Amino acid sequence: MWNTPNILTMLRIALIPVFVVVFYIDARWAPYVAAGIFGAAALTDWLDGYLARRWGQTSPLGAFLDPVADKLMVAVALVLLVQYDPRTLLALPAVVIIGREITVSALREWMAEIGSRAQVAVSMTGKIKTTAQMISIVLLILHDTIFGQWVYVLGLVLLQVAAILTLWSMFLYLRAAWPSLSGQAGSTTST
Repeated sequence: MWNTPNILTMLRIALIPVFVVVFYIDARWAPYVAAGIFGAAALTDWLDGYLARRWGQTSPLGAFLDPVADKLMVAVALVLLVQYDPRTLLALPAVVIIGREITVSALREWMAEIGSRAQVAVSMTGKIKTTAQMISIVLLILHDTIFGQWVYVLGLVLLQVAAILTLWSMFLYLRAAWPSLSGQAGSTTST
């Protein structure tokens, strides 16, 4: 249970309240530190999975906590960003991303219950979506910094890309699970 990948995942969860506090501090340095915290959390999301596979330290706890930590950090960051800038251009992709995460998590749980979890495994589209999403959030956090308005605009564009990839990856998951969802999974294979 207390292996390096799991510790990194728990660290990512522990960083969430720190991120929230720093995000709301009214100081010139706060956006940089908040972006750094989120960026570090995003890197641990990649690193813990890589180390778990590389070192053979996969565990049921890690398999459970890793996606939870990822979704919590992203959802919290998106809620804070929408509160900061409540325009539709930011709110709509945030709703799409959070809604997709809830839908796909429920789908994976249900598919696991019926023994078909492998049909809804993480896809390459999902990984690209996550990368675009993480980079966009870091850029959006840097809204009032020396980097200027172009960083925020780039963050908004990447968030739109992430939202489109989010919808596409959700479609792929639902399509893969459709035979089970529609009750057709066993009808063609029964003898």
